Amino acid sequence: MVELTSTLPDPESMAQFCVIVLAIIVAWDAWWLGRQRIDIPSLGDLPNFGFAWESNQSQEVSRQWANLLTMGAMMVLPWMLAELSDTPILWVWIWDILLALHLISLLIPKRYAITSTHLFADGQRYEWVRLKLAKKQPRKRIMLLRKGWGPFGPLPLGGERTSLGKALELIESILSEEE
Repeated sequence: MVELTSTLPDPESMAQFCVIVLAIIVAWDAWWLGRQRIDIPSLGDLPNFGFAWESNQSQEVSRQWANLLTMGAMMVLPWMLAELSDTPILWVWIWDILLALHLISLLIPKRYAITSTHLFADGQRYEWVRLKLAKKQPRKRIMLLRKGWGPFGPLPLGGERTSLGKALELIESILSEEE
């Protein structure tokens, strides 16, 4: 009879790896968040029929509610597993601090801009050919979909009702020209 023994990776090494990956993600998102002020220095009407606007914190809560719940679960679950896996609690604390920073970044008001060639959202630049409007629009935001991403591609845009109304008109006009 052959005895199979499996060895699991060292819990501390795995925790360090996970924390490093999370730190890179948080830093990457923070960098993009900072970029939005560079890419969109002013709000209102832009040259060539463009438009820029900003959301507020309550609109970001409405926009990010699913991500906020996910972050909460990701903060709680390691505490339940740390003792079972003999993971040092220090790494769970660092994990939670990084997730808390990421959670805060989700709540910071975002800037958006529409130009004839791109949508600027969350520090990213999206070509219009890569986007389409969702068939059913939520009441408090604009929902775009990234083509080819399936259910993983929603791109919600937040803001005041008047800003969203103007933005939606421009988006519909641009996307109808793309077809």
